[in-house]
Amino acid sequence: MIIDFHTHTFPDAIAEKTVAKLAEKSRSRAFTTGTEGALKASMLASGICRSVVLPVATNPEKLHKINDLSIEKNGKDGLIFFGCVHPDAQNSLEEIKRLADAGVRGIKIHPVYQGVNADDPRYLRILEKAGEEGLCVVAHAGDDIGFPGARQSSPEKFARALSEVGKVKLILAHMGGWKKWDRVEPLFAHTSVMLDTSFSLGQIPYSEEGIPEEEKQLLTENAFCDLVRALGADRILFGTDSPWSGQKESLRALSTLPLTEEEKALILGKNAEKLLHP
Repeated sequence: MIIDFHTHTFPDAIAEKTVAKLAEKSRSRAFTTGTEGALKASMLASGICRSVVLPVATNPEKLHKINDLSIEKNGKDGLIFFGCVHPDAQNSLEEIKRLADAGVRGIKIHPVYQGVNADDPRYLRILEKAGEEGLCVVAHAGDDIGFPGARQSSPEKFARALSEVGKVKLILAHMGGWKKWDRVEPLFAHTSVMLDTSFSLGQIPYSEEGIPEEEKQLLTENAFCDLVRALGADRILFGTDSPWSGQKESLRALSTLPLTEEEKALILGKNAEKLLHP
């Protein structure tokens, strides 16, 4: 079973406008229209059985409504919806409990979009509560293509946060720190942190011409495999960041890597199954 642990969708009414705005800001191209229907069509074409959909609360006022939709849609048509929290929301801890009680398996945080450092006490409370409730926490880690210079999600900040909280199922997106991959092994090799593979292998699909090759480059195949083996394949989750990477293209890239079949099986679904069905 292949599970994509990192996807995004937007309501049909705003998907086109939202995807266009984000694509312009990041200078990259989308592989789908960003709707749930487009994600399901991509899954069917790619042979992906399930996709974890990760909503982001960009302001506290939207939190409850977004989570209402996640609870309503969770588990339908192969889509596993996580919830979200915002560090400035007064009811974030209550929302985590509400999500857990409703059977939602995790939450998404995005320190860059939410404008708060990952090691801020507001996030520490969120991590502690998620750990208590047994929820996964998927976090944007490293730089952000749309916010050059932003450092709220640096690997160092997540390492400091981990040192301050109890046991939590923390998944750092983009192989632990987008464009900061040299720091991942030293900081997290001896922790329980997991990584997802989203938007980390090969080259950025920029929509503009003339981008320097060094700016487009993500992890090379050798560097990617080295990082997988440094942390262990049992700590890596397949993710695409759809619609910002193609699911079929991402699967093809991973399938050609010089990893063992068992390592690939762990990454493509076995690890995710353990998190989603403990």
